[in-house]
Parts: sequence; C-alpha cells; structure tokens
Amino acid sequence: MSKTDPGNYFEDFRLGQVLAHATPRTVTAGDVALYNALYGPRFALTSSDEFARSCGLPASPVDPLIAFHMVFGKTVPDISLNAVANLGYAEGLFLKALYPGDTVTATSEVIGLKENSNRKTGVVYVRTTGENQHGETVLSYVRWVMVRKRSESAEVPEQATPKLAEAVAAGDLMLPEGIDLSRYDFALAGAPHAYEDYAIGEKIDHVDGMAIEEAEHAMATRLYQNTAKVHFNQYERAKDRTGRRLVYGGVVISTAKALSFNGLQNAGLILAINGGRHVNPYFAGATVFAWSEVLDKADLGEGVGALRLRLVATKDRPCTDFPDKDEAGAYPAEVILDFDYWAAVPKRG
Repeated sequence: MSKTDPGNYFEDFRLGQVLAHATPRTVTAGDVALYNALYGPRFALTSSDEFARSCGLPASPVDPLIAFHMVFGKTVPDISLNAVANLGYAEGLFLKALYPGDTVTATSEVIGLKENSNRKTGVVYVRTTGENQHGETVLSYVRWVMVRKRSESAEVPEQATPKLAEAVAAGDLMLPEGIDLSRYDFALAGAPHAYEDYAIGEKIDHVDGMAIEEAEHAMATRLYQNTAKVHFNQYERAKDRTGRRLVYGGVVISTAKALSFNGLQNAGLILAINGGRHVNPYFAGATVFAWSEVLDKADLGEGVGALRLRLVATKDRPCTDFPDKDEAGAYPAEVILDFDYWAAVPKRG
C-alpha cells in the first residue's frame, strides 16, 4: 500500500462528500508580520493593537484575508492538488475574528460536480468551513475549481451545479465582537473618508502599482501551506504552453486589497466575499494595479456601515480608465481579478 498521496482527481469526488482537512494551523504574530511584509497593507484596525483597543477590540485582529488564505490552504491537498485553475468564490462570510494564538481547522462539503465536455477535466464545487480551537465557525465560503481526471473514460454518475446567491445579504453580515467605531480616529487611520462620503456607482482608481516577484509569491503560498502543483512544480509547468508557474490567486487578492488603501483607507475590514473570479492568469514580474466600484451600502447600526465593493485588478495596466469587461462579458487580457466583497466602514459620528 502506497504511503504517499497523489491527491484527488475529478472522478474521486462525490456529491455530499465531506472532507476533513489536515493540518491544524495556529496563527502567530510572525504570520501577520510576514503577511504585512509581502503585501504592505496599512489598514489601521489590523495594524495596531492600540488603535484596535480604542475601537473596543481586545487587540488587533488578524486580517480576514489571512484567515481566508489559511483555511483555503488546508483544503488544497484534498481538493485542488490536481487543479488546472481555481475558478471562483461565492457566499463567503466571516463570522468570528481571529487573533494571534488562535488555531484554525477546516472541513469541506462537495456541493457540485460538472464534467467538462473534453472529458479531461471537471469542475468541483465545495463549501468550506473554518473553525477555531473552540469549535466556533470563523468563516465559510464556496469555491469552484477545475480538476483533472485521472482517466478520460472514468464515469462520475451523479452531477449537479449548485445555485449560489449573487451576494451575501447585508442582514447576515457579522461585526467582530465588541467593536465600537464611534471613537474611530480618522487622522490616525490615514484619511477622513467615512461611510457617508461614498456613493453607489462611485469608482476609485487606487493609483499605486505593485510587482510580485517569484520568491514573494512562492513564500506567500507556502505561508498558507497551499501545495497546489501549478504554483511550485516548475518541472511540470515547463510542459505547459506558458512554461511558467501560476501565481496563487489569493496573492493577487491580497495585493489588490493592499493597493485599495489609497482611496479606501477606512474600509480594511472584510465582512463577506460575495463573489470573485480570476479572469486571466497572472505570472510573477508584472505590476498589479487596481480600481474599485461601490456597488451598494448598508447601515449596520450606530457608528458603522458597510460598503459592497467591487475590486478589479490588472497586470501592467494602470486603471485611470477603469478597464472592465465588455457588453458580452469578455475581459481585456490585462484584467486578472474581479472580486466582490462587503467591508465595514466607520460613520462620521
């Protein structure tokens, strides 16, 4: 009996299958420091313990995207080790803040399977749940990924495509326990722009650009214990027509989110992921730019609201003209990410 694990292929999955993922991961201050070094986010709530305490929190929470990447990384050996590409996200909800010292575990349920017409690959839909050491759900999200088949002739008897919500309802958004933004210090946070200052339909060019180097994306992906072959195995990737390793899509998300600070300085705390697609591949060396659009607003009570934001990232193309998909839904080759999320924003008070 082989003691090594080649990972699951499309025909190995079944609807309703539940996968408990190895390995538990304790998030440390070192993880946070390395994440900050790789992407350079400057959002005050996740940068300063003292700032977070002034907003009612016990300390600076872990950036929600770190929690997302850590949980995502747990799933890769079971779900996407043999992936061609990660295709999209939906119904992502952050339910409990993580702090350094917390441990996360992950499980996934297969909620959809659809074989592609070439019979070489299929799309696997999973709902993944991350829990902390107390058994409390930290986050939950759906993703779908194109996975190779081991054998083209293999049959997958039961297939279905799940119906997913267009967006997380504002009423389902959860703020970190104890948070109070009524005393939010806009000066220390870097900009005066409050919930009231943003209008639905407004577009923001985030101006700055950031190139991602080969060593950086490999280090980031290892940080999350993401073992997908397309990010690391140059021997295999040399056989691909591009001949290059793909950058993990989460690296693009975190880079674009860090760039969004310029214009969305007070919208650093992600509450939900409504949807997201990696619409074109990204390889190290190209410079990432980003722009955002305000899709919706929600009043969450005293001192705080939420913005529904669409974050679009490009490679080697500044976003002064807000590059976007055309009427047929086709994206320019330079667009690499279309990401829809809710973020908490303080009111002016």
